[in-house]
Amino acid sequence: MSNKKKQRFNDYFELGLYFISTGCLIYFLIQGIPLKAFQGILIISVLTIIRGVVIFTKTELFPALRFSILFFIFLTMLLANEFGFYGIIPNLDKIEHLLSGVILHFIGMLIYWKLTAAESNQRYVSSTAIWFGFFFSVAMAGFWEMYEFTTDYLFGLQSQRGSLTDTMGDIICGTIGAVGTSIYLAFKGKRENPSPSTT
Repeated sequence: MSNKKKQRFNDYFELGLYFISTGCLIYFLIQGIPLKAFQGILIISVLTIIRGVVIFTKTELFPALRFSILFFIFLTMLLANEFGFYGIIPNLDKIEHLLSGVILHFIGMLIYWKLTAAESNQRYVSSTAIWFGFFFSVAMAGFWEMYEFTTDYLFGLQSQRGSLTDTMGDIICGTIGAVGTSIYLAFKGKRENPSPSTT
């Protein structure tokens, strides 16, 4: 599938998220469930903010990264929170952390290309870019758990459920996602020597 077709699919996916979120907002307002309605507002806001950041920074998200972000929003904000799938899909939290490892790996690579001033047609999946993306992803997984620990400690929240096992499980899942992405990109780079804009 060409880069243009992949981005068109992402356009439809994003439009669908806007449409469903707006429908949820209206429906739950009518039903008198303000917290669920607010979740619809949050999804619309996040999608809009991401689009604004892309425009402001003049950074095009390559198809795999954009799809991963949209799917993450669909899974975490729409299915898990809006429709309560945490009680339906076992270990959904761990699946989210696994996917976050993939997204953060892609973001790390995008940062690397920005730092090296690589234009969209010069962004090769080099071993350096893959390693940078991997370490960025693992570091951010650890940073997120430190954030959760801090908020739990200061505000009495239960993000980590007071469990080291939950914390380490989240970090391990994020790392597995980063490892899988690294392996995939390494093999893809050797086979095709692709531009990430077509990934």
